[in-house]
Amino acid sequence: MTTGHESLRVDAFPIDAELQDIGTTGPELAWLARSYCESPRALVFRNPSPDWRLFALTLPLASRLSLMANPIFGQLTRAWAMNVRFIGVDRDGLVHDFRALLSDRTLSLLVELLARSETSGSDAGDAADTDGAPGTGARALDLLFDALAREMLTVLELQGDDWPRHLAREHRLEPGVAQSLFDHAGRYPDFLAKLREALRNQVIDVEFYGRVLRSIDLREAAVDARISALIESALDPVTLAKLARTPAGKHLGCYNWLRIEPQRAVQRAYLLTRLPSFATFFAEAMLPSTLSGQDGGRRPFDLRRLAARSDSAHSLHWAGMLRRAVDAGQDRATIESIAQRFAVDDNVIRRIWREQPDALGQPPTWHLAQILRRLDALSHRDWPEDEPGWRRLIADAVPAEAL
Repeated sequence: MTTGHESLRVDAFPIDAELQDIGTTGPELAWLARSYCESPRALVFRNPSPDWRLFALTLPLASRLSLMANPIFGQLTRAWAMNVRFIGVDRDGLVHDFRALLSDRTLSLLVELLARSETSGSDAGDAADTDGAPGTGARALDLLFDALAREMLTVLELQGDDWPRHLAREHRLEPGVAQSLFDHAGRYPDFLAKLREALRNQVIDVEFYGRVLRSIDLREAAVDARISALIESALDPVTLAKLARTPAGKHLGCYNWLRIEPQRAVQRAYLLTRLPSFATFFAEAMLPSTLSGQDGGRRPFDLRRLAARSDSAHSLHWAGMLRRAVDAGQDRATIESIAQRFAVDDNVIRRIWREQPDALGQPPTWHLAQILRRLDALSHRDWPEDEPGWRRLIADAVPAEAL
């Protein structure tokens, strides 16, 4: 088995020379622009071990390396790490989200990589030495990839019985949608803030600002497509094809739900076709959290599951009933189980099953429960009839505690 790794960065654009010119944009924005263009967006490990097909770490822009490298400012590193994503695809084609397992040592190695790329001018490696050997940057990158792979594999080996708990449940591979794996807002906040400040201070004009934003959109779309293609290449093509025929999109949790028991994937894909708005709920409620199954394992503290009341006796009972109804292909029992799980009338679920409103989207389970209760309280004639109406209802369904 061949093990490979690579570092993905954004493409170069003609505007980069102006953007990184101190005389044009000022020293701070020029430095942040250089960091934006040269920082890696993802570290990809192909076949790191016989148990794993792929590791992929997506990275936000690190613009405070001088502070992050100092142990005194460890909180900055942890705050930066909140936007790091660690995706693993195992030999069975299941997708895992191991962000919770990123240790302080792993994060320090990531910061070291970014610091080396900043000082050397390229994270992909410097030019070859005079004797034909790889440059210093290339050797450092190889050592870092090796250290990261060893660190991850060691942690995963210790957590072997706990892998199902880390099955990806919420992320999607499409950019620009809710719960996307590619969070642009948290990827380069300092760069955008300084860019807006330069516009307000008239250091740059509106035309230049617009060109920079267009280049950012094009770069990010291109690198997101490359990362998505790399992850998809490690997934099971048959399961991906079944998922593509549903309106659920490239939902990694739904992919895992179809993949974990291939013999039942047809019934589950049919349910996603009828109730695409429940995709996140199905991924959270139907996937096992331990090897012994969802009902038998202990879970760590999870505020989202508490908000959705997913671990109450009522929810666990009806989740089990729903699982059996779905796999048996019983539509009526499925609708009744979902209605009982959310404590709403069966006709609410039947109408959504029949009409499939696109504007409902794919809300998280805690929000979906509030939306269904709102709909349950409305008469048949008072249901939203257009997208603005659905948006108002969805916004009103957010509890005050979440604001």
